[in-house]
Amino acid sequence: MEKIKTNNREPSLDDDEFFMRQALREAEAAYSEGEVPIGAVIVCGGSVVARAHNQTERLHDVTAHAEMIAFTSAANTLGAKYLPDCTLYVTVEPCPMCAGAASWEQVGRIVYGAADPKKGFSLIGSAMLHPRTKVLGGVMEQECAQLMKEFFKRKR
Repeated sequence: MEKIKTNNREPSLDDDEFFMRQALREAEAAYSEGEVPIGAVIVCGGSVVARAHNQTERLHDVTAHAEMIAFTSAANTLGAKYLPDCTLYVTVEPCPMCAGAASWEQVGRIVYGAADPKKGFSLIGSAMLHPRTKVLGGVMEQECAQLMKEFFKRKR
């Protein structure tokens, strides 16, 4: 497990970029598999406890989003169904389904790269998240958005 020593402090932008790079690597794996290139990692106590990328094509399952797979993995790794001390790093703003799951998981923090103005949860509003969940968008936004643009350009 890759770990950053946080000394119980709030994560810095450097921490956020470090973990977003890992989510971006997951998105690149999705891209190479012909999946929509979205990657996610879940971090708890400065360590990655789960990593995933979209697998909707591979699994023939429209719910196999990176976040959903990462939530299941993190819950299994930690032996807990709630993740209040964890941060979800995801390359694209979560959709309403994934934001709803984040609410049920009580994720402490969501950090995303590129906004999704067509299908992101912010269309509905942050009220769908757990009241204590903190959200930060725009971390490595250009890199995350570029990968999505390349994927859909190649698809057309």
